[in-house]
Amino acid sequence: MFSFQETRGPVEVAFTDRHGGVSGGPYASLNLAEPKDDSSPREREAVVENIDLVGRAMARGGPVPPGDPVTLPPGVAAPTVVRMHQVHGADVHTVDREWLAAGRQRPPLADGLVTDVPGVILLVRVADCVPLLLADVDRRVVAAAHAGRPGLVAGIVPATVARMRELGAARIVAWLGPSVCGRCYEVPAEMREQVAAAVPASFSETSWGTPAVDVGAGVLAQLEADGVEVVDASRCTLEDDDLYSYRRQGAASGRLGGLVWVRP
Repeated sequence: MFSFQETRGPVEVAFTDRHGGVSGGPYASLNLAEPKDDSSPREREAVVENIDLVGRAMARGGPVPPGDPVTLPPGVAAPTVVRMHQVHGADVHTVDREWLAAGRQRPPLADGLVTDVPGVILLVRVADCVPLLLADVDRRVVAAAHAGRPGLVAGIVPATVARMRELGAARIVAWLGPSVCGRCYEVPAEMREQVAAAVPASFSETSWGTPAVDVGAGVLAQLEADGVEVVDASRCTLEDDDLYSYRRQGAASGRLGGLVWVRP
């Protein structure tokens, strides 16, 4: 279920793989993707169940035991999991108590989520883009961001860091999750030049000698420029069959998740 987990004080972060869920077919089994318009009713139900499974696994402090997918220990409440409708932009949504109390009718249109409310899990979903989790452990401010090639250029990374600092964050740590690596993300030469003009560190070449973009390297450079400590938990989604990859699977690809919260 989790390809990576780390705890720092009250903050917990995790990245999922594609195992331990209830999705079937090409989405097997821990697909966390926002359902498409043509998704089957069963797959829509499966995604909701999968999100609940990973939320409860976070609340339990580890993977869900086989045969016991939903039970939480006495005194542990089911967490609130907030996801977003990601559009490859630079908008950041603040998940505050007022918004939570309003009922959250639908995921916010954004590529970054920030909160200082304990007990709320922020979820970012990807298939090749960079899932980015951030936290100020002392100030208890956390964030999740979706950094694809367009979002990298648009500035989703510095925008998310700036919003965290507006909520009082100072010493920020970031975790880079699985994404397509710079040796595999082949693009036209003109596209590479355009991205590198905005974020020079993203300039790359595939292992077979063609133009490429390294989104992870670009995200890392933007974080370091903002004074953020970085933990590299990346793995190449294209090369690793335990992860979803749009470049490998096409439209039938599911989505893995990055999750962060301040434990209540």
